[in-house]
Amino acid sequence: IHQAILAAYDADFAKHASGALLAKIRLLWNSIPSQLAKENKKFVYTALRPGARAREYEVALQWLDDAGMIRQVCGVSTPKMPLKAYEEFGAFKLYAHDVGLVAALASLPQQALLEGNAIFTHFKGALTEQYVLQELTAMGMSPFYWSPDNVRAEVEFVLQGATGVYPLEAKAERNLKAKSLKSYQDRFHPSVCLRTSMAKRTDGESIHDYPLYAIETVADEIV
Repeated sequence: IHQAILAAYDADFAKHASGALLAKIRLLWNSIPSQLAKENKKFVYTALRPGARAREYEVALQWLDDAGMIRQVCGVSTPKMPLKAYEEFGAFKLYAHDVGLVAALASLPQQALLEGNAIFTHFKGALTEQYVLQELTAMGMSPFYWSPDNVRAEVEFVLQGATGVYPLEAKAERNLKAKSLKSYQDRFHPSVCLRTSMAKRTDGESIHDYPLYAIETVADEIV
């Protein structure tokens, strides 16, 4: 069913766009799994093709955005209120609108999802981020992300609440080691950090943990 949906999307691309624009739309859409699989998930145009530049793909990117097929999460230079004032327009992560379709787009076998597979471990993190982003979006949130300069670290989501800014780390397993979150804490000293994983719900002194299945309850924390 997922593959049939993807085929219908591709047919619609050809129906509503043509020539160079069609090629760029397809290239952007099909690149989402590989972009999310990178350790640093910031969207890189040269990963599409050598020498590619942002201005060449602006229209295609906006086309997919207008169609509701992608979600862009921009970086913030400093996690302060209002986050929009610190947005880095040239730095963003690109997600699709549906986690199941991302798995299908990556040709991920169902058995890997259902039974687990050591080879699949890394991409599981990409799917987890996609899932969490969908949940946050469904709650009406507009998350950002933070990544320090020249450091291979990243806090997947930064959320603005009524009275503060909250970093949210998304982890696919029960391993709660959080180097990126620690780096964020050391720099910005937030009152509390949020983390979602396969671990149980706990309220630590500085980190509050939420199970992935209950990620929607994060909204209660930041209201």
